[in-house]
Amino acid sequence: MMKKRYTSLVIMIAYKRIYKMIFKLKTTILVFSLSYLLQVGKAAAQDTVKYIGTTLSNVDYHHGQLSPAVGVHNIQVFRANREHPELAGGHNWTYNHQPMLAYWNNQFFLEFLSDPIGEHIPPSESLLQTSKDGYQWSDPVVVFPPYKIPDGWKKKGNDKVAKDLYAIMHQRMGFYVSKSDRLFVLGYYGVAMDAKDDPNDGNGIGRVIREIYRDGRFGPIHFIRNNASWDKKLSAFPFFTESKDKGFVKACEELLAQPLMMQQWVEEADRDDPLIPLKRAIKAFNYYHLPNGQVVGLWKHALTSISTDGGKTWAYDPLRAPGFVNSNAKIWGQRTEDGRYATVYNPSEFRWPLAVSTSDDGLHYKDLLLVNGEISSMRYGGNYKSYGPQYVRGIVEGNGNPPGQAMWVSYSMNKEDMWVARVPVPITSEVTQPIKEVFSRMTDGKELNDWNLYSPLWAPVKMEKTADGNKVLALRDKDPYDYAKAERVVPESKKLSVKFTLVPQQVDHGLLHIECMDAKGQAAVRLILDKDSLLKIKAGYRDSKLSTYENGKALQIELNLDVSSRSYTVAVNGEQKGTKIFFAPVASISRVAFRTGEVRRFPDADTPTDQDFDLKNPGDPVKEAVYYIQDFSAEPLSK
Repeated sequence: MMKKRYTSLVIMIAYKRIYKMIFKLKTTILVFSLSYLLQVGKAAAQDTVKYIGTTLSNVDYHHGQLSPAVGVHNIQVFRANREHPELAGGHNWTYNHQPMLAYWNNQFFLEFLSDPIGEHIPPSESLLQTSKDGYQWSDPVVVFPPYKIPDGWKKKGNDKVAKDLYAIMHQRMGFYVSKSDRLFVLGYYGVAMDAKDDPNDGNGIGRVIREIYRDGRFGPIHFIRNNASWDKKLSAFPFFTESKDKGFVKACEELLAQPLMMQQWVEEADRDDPLIPLKRAIKAFNYYHLPNGQVVGLWKHALTSISTDGGKTWAYDPLRAPGFVNSNAKIWGQRTEDGRYATVYNPSEFRWPLAVSTSDDGLHYKDLLLVNGEISSMRYGGNYKSYGPQYVRGIVEGNGNPPGQAMWVSYSMNKEDMWVARVPVPITSEVTQPIKEVFSRMTDGKELNDWNLYSPLWAPVKMEKTADGNKVLALRDKDPYDYAKAERVVPESKKLSVKFTLVPQQVDHGLLHIECMDAKGQAAVRLILDKDSLLKIKAGYRDSKLSTYENGKALQIELNLDVSSRSYTVAVNGEQKGTKIFFAPVASISRVAFRTGEVRRFPDADTPTDQDFDLKNPGDPVKEAVYYIQDFSAEPLSK
């Protein structure tokens, strides 16, 4: 009997404890829910960044079926090459990522980190490139070299011991222009004890800084901020206060006193660093000012908040910007030359496409336009390498303003190659006037202002002069895994006349597609210059011969398109080739593209995340193919 009573008592006590636990859990959930609702309500009660447009991207297409922003030029500035480092400025590492951009002393500066094969696998370094015009770039030079961790060192919270281990380079802030107009480049040395360890957990080495002098030389490397767990006695570089350059010390102290600058450091800094205003573990901070002095903050995942005191405090805990679609890649925001605002990001759960949204007031974003809808082949597999144009970064307020009416951004492709994009301002998707362009008659430097360019280093798109002195739009291609592309937005029409003069420079190799498309990038008509010296059209499943073509001989092509009958007529050098049928129906024609390669559909939304293989001969060029475009016109036909 006593045993039964004792058992009953134990059961009653257990039940009481369970009830208390459940009550506490319910209370915790209720408090959390109320806190979250208060945050949402607080954000909703005041102005915040939001997307009020209706356009969404379709991840089944690399371009997302987005209309392009007119006149965007995408320029590759670094092409990774393991087999032939002499073709990549002497560098053979193939994981390249996190570009940062600045403009100072009449030139662009691009910093990016580099690892041999994959993310968080040492050794690691940061590289720097420069350009006078944003199109022609120097070979990269090492600005922060690999950093050897002393053997025997142990990372806080990790049982592994360092042996022949190097630090991992990282940067969420790339440049700083001081009040005395001196340029500084920054980076961060973190520690990953293995491929899965986090080098940005606040237990790394610290942040480094060095000056870039006006003559292009670099000053000595100093630490500007060490992680608290790091023993400064082990540092390979001195702390900035040890510098004899008083101006350098003053600039470092000036930087450390700016909350908006410090907020960029949060991911890599100590989790309780007093210099970081908002210590929540959210990444890739950037910001811009509104006319009323308020600061708009943006983070990864399209998180946002507002500061009224220069970044010292934030009006509400950062929440996802309503209406924005963005996963774990960066988002960039800035005020543009026309007094409006732009955000550039990947509007999907994947890292494609790269798009821009614009706003009149810096808070309400109303459209979504294409910046880059291409995904080149990932030539080299590696740890945590993601497909697509990603990790976009522009020029931080105070870090320079390039001449001309344009926004410049940098990004990496596949965490492998470095690119920049020039986005004309005002940002628009429409062309309303008929187009009649003869490049030799146009003002030098302005011929391609309204053309959208995709220009890899081995497949460049640019204006050239031929032997007879005439200017042409030249598409060259010696890249086995990429192509050149020039696209012209035309007046959107149901009936359209398109004319151009094309001069192929070979007949036995290369490929050129000419496509007429709608606003979403659906091609209705495709002409093909194949490597068998034939000019063809796509006719449903098959390609149909139109004529032959010759090396160096001009092809004058005229198309008259009618979407209502899904048909077009085509003439080659004045000879009519009959009426043809669209291979795909469209409601209107709004773009014409010239591309030196086949349509790409890999990767897609179901492609495995990680590529662990290299492509065949990724570092070798192929025989170059060249195509010249002498003129181009597009004019709506009367109804």
